[in-house]
Amino acid sequence: MSDTIAAIATGAGTSAIGVIRISGEGALSAADALFRPRAGGRMSEMPDRKLVYGELHASDGALLDLALCAVSRAPNSYTGEDTAEFQCHGGQRVLAEALRAVFSAGARQAQPGEFTKRAFLNGRLDLTQAEAVIDLIEAETSDAAKNAAGQLGGAIRNRAEGIYAELVDIMSHFHAVLDYPDEDIEEFRLADYAETLTRAESELGRLLSTFERGRVLKNGVRCAIIGKPNVGKSSLLNALVGYDRAIVTDIAGTTRDTITERVSAGGVLLCLTDTAGIHGTSDEVEKMGVERARAAAAEAELVLAVFDGSQPADEADREIIAVAGKSGHPIAVINKADLPGADLSEVEKAFPTVCRVSSLSGEGIDSLEDRISEMFDCGAPPSGEILTNERQAEAVSRALDGIARARDAMLGGVTPDAVLTEVESALGALGEITGREVREDIVSRIFERFCVGK
Repeated sequence: MSDTIAAIATGAGTSAIGVIRISGEGALSAADALFRPRAGGRMSEMPDRKLVYGELHASDGALLDLALCAVSRAPNSYTGEDTAEFQCHGGQRVLAEALRAVFSAGARQAQPGEFTKRAFLNGRLDLTQAEAVIDLIEAETSDAAKNAAGQLGGAIRNRAEGIYAELVDIMSHFHAVLDYPDEDIEEFRLADYAETLTRAESELGRLLSTFERGRVLKNGVRCAIIGKPNVGKSSLLNALVGYDRAIVTDIAGTTRDTITERVSAGGVLLCLTDTAGIHGTSDEVEKMGVERARAAAAEAELVLAVFDGSQPADEADREIIAVAGKSGHPIAVINKADLPGADLSEVEKAFPTVCRVSSLSGEGIDSLEDRISEMFDCGAPPSGEILTNERQAEAVSRALDGIARARDAMLGGVTPDAVLTEVESALGALGEITGREVREDIVSRIFERFCVGK
């Protein structure tokens, strides 16, 4: 990886500051060629990680911007290579011209995730930390960000590596006795390691059990808002997202198709779908909307069934009760709490969780979010030890299976070499978690998720 890469590391659009990142053997020479410190000297003479004020020039010497520059030398940089960063004013034309100048100085355009990929290949990050980088960038809730930050700090790596080290101890002792029979090495007895295997199995089981919460933390909960026409479904969607995402009128049937939005409610990321009112109709377009509403409810993990609190339940409401009842997590949302209430005891008896709200005034929305939080068990703020990555969870599962087979074989009196074959398979799976053992195509697929400049 001797070539030098560069990219704009800040998002598209005009902003106060824009950053151009350079990494590789030519990073310092590019900084020297394009940047002139106001205080004199060259960037290659400056100490690491010191911001220097100066002039950023094009390849022909034309002044592009008054900017800041910092350099870091290998191996003590993000990528493990020589790096340089220009902090310019955030106009897109300024950044484009500056990047063109960097290319003229010998760099090439970085691919998505290439800076972090180099950090992994150069041993600055393991795979769990590298994957945490993009999770931190894409986090949509504070808990998701906290968990990703904890993983970036090595929380998953530390747990996996601790178990890995204990299993390596077992393997090394066995092979030492086998390969050096004449040496004074303590006799290898499988029974001595029974507690180690049991502890490893327990640790991996606890780690794997966090994946369901991690899936919700990262990907969110599929949530369908259903109800008959004009009960306030779209108003509820707007109240949850915090702005007028859906058109709201007094005309029944305004929503004729599904509308989707992502929002944090009670710390839970919801993938909300507002649906057309479920009712009998001869209108072909409305019929399609009703069918899509039923399909959304069938696929949802959470169903918010909305009822008009000012009107008694009717046959259409009973149909909503039946549709919502098929969900694993249904909540009855009795809307229009600001109006005189009607008898909805039939609805209240049909649902384990009932919330009264006014979508227009916001009354009861906080209580609804609390119920959602309780339902999906947000628990204590995450510290990074919650599995959110399907690749990692699959590897943990295989490691757990290998250790369980090894322990069962040991209890069944199987010979040590057969038991240790299973321990070795568990080691291989654990190695995949952190990247000790991982195929090149998997590495490429991981970094394809990244944005250019990271």
